[in-house]
Amino acid sequence: MTEIVLMSDPKVAAVPVQECGEPLVDVRRDSPLLVDKRKWQDSAGAFAYLRAGVLDRLLKAQAHLPHGMRLLFVEGYRPLSLQRHYFDEYAGQLRAEYPEWTAEQVRSAASRYVSPPEIAPHSAGAAVDLTLADDDGHELDMGTRMNATPEESAGACYTQADNINDAARSHRHILSTALTAVGLVNYPTEWWHWSYGDRYWALETGAAAAHYGPKELD
Repeated sequence: MTEIVLMSDPKVAAVPVQECGEPLVDVRRDSPLLVDKRKWQDSAGAFAYLRAGVLDRLLKAQAHLPHGMRLLFVEGYRPLSLQRHYFDEYAGQLRAEYPEWTAEQVRSAASRYVSPPEIAPHSAGAAVDLTLADDDGHELDMGTRMNATPEESAGACYTQADNINDAARSHRHILSTALTAVGLVNYPTEWWHWSYGDRYWALETGAAAAHYGPKELD
């Protein structure tokens, strides 16, 4: 497996942001994407928003999928306060499990699963958590459940993990091919996390700056 740049790497935070001002749009109203209901308890509906340019790319990616497969959107925008809560909660679990770790070790390990709030792609509306489904909306086998931690999955949540079955590996390849073709990049520790226009995307693609910075939902 090639070396993975984690979200906690200083190189990510060092990428400048040239905010383009593109709006957040609600994928439930502004697209034919299949939207999973597991986040619908979010009364504000923040999870269903993405930057308009990211949504456009997802719709193009859908066209690249084989017949009988669809993208299943699970989560997009995440308010900064919620991102901070997720990060702190997971970091706390790691500290309890590995009391010998330094603060930097905890931060690095936590960033495999939750991005540090200050650079989080989700809080910029630039990232999407998604999977594949059939035409009836049933999720396809991707090797792990979405949001499986590295500890829970024995590392099978990593996109290029070798401890998954052939069907899951094939489905991950199909998803990756479709999303890469429209310019999104994957966070390699999470097969379901893809982004465009954020700092991590800029670092991975060599762009001079990110297009999207942290944004409040109007």
